[in-house]
Amino acid sequence: MQTPSTFTEGPTRLGRDELAALVAADIPHGAFVNLGIGQPTLVSNYLDADSGVTLHTENGMLGMGPEAHGDEVDLDLINAGKIPVTELPGASYFHHADSFAMMRGGHLDICVLGAYQVSARGDLANWHTGEAGAIPAVGGAMDLAIGAKDTFVMMTLLTRDGQSKLVEACTYPLTGVGCVSRVYTDVAVFLIDREGGDGSVAVRETHGVTFEELEALVPVPLRRG
Repeated sequence: MQTPSTFTEGPTRLGRDELAALVAADIPHGAFVNLGIGQPTLVSNYLDADSGVTLHTENGMLGMGPEAHGDEVDLDLINAGKIPVTELPGASYFHHADSFAMMRGGHLDICVLGAYQVSARGDLANWHTGEAGAIPAVGGAMDLAIGAKDTFVMMTLLTRDGQSKLVEACTYPLTGVGCVSRVYTDVAVFLIDREGGDGSVAVRETHGVTFEELEALVPVPLRRG
């Protein structure tokens, strides 16, 4: 367990871009990283030019840069979320099957995904809520979640009706079991013990709430981390 002295509290909740910048700052130099559809795609905009991070896309690219705007836009150059992106020097392109081989073969250091739920033991549910009429399409998320050495999640902590997305056990269909190591939310960053530990989740930092207020929001035991 980490010592309490590492825990910090911030004054305000984080917006999407602030959260993306926080995730980008935590990615180690030289890592190979996949950014999932949704909030995670914003991380590409906050990686320093000298970070040494190589971004991989599910649709077959290594060396993706930030989102493209204006004259930079090439409609043939998109990420898995169909957002126009730039390419960095040395970028390469390959078949979809080769991209999945990289994902499944353990060649990615980190993937950053969105989620509907994350359990205290690191189970991930991010593809289906069970709602009638919803299209079940897990896509490459399961390959990323299990194939990457670490899975980071970006999400709001609460649903629209105020329920915590960090839960004791997922009630939605799972994408991966015991795969999530960190959860970045608008109000806190959580560190997951994927070995199970004592069932508690470490809180590295909070934003706009105190640790005690966070405990009241989340239905799992928390500890300062």
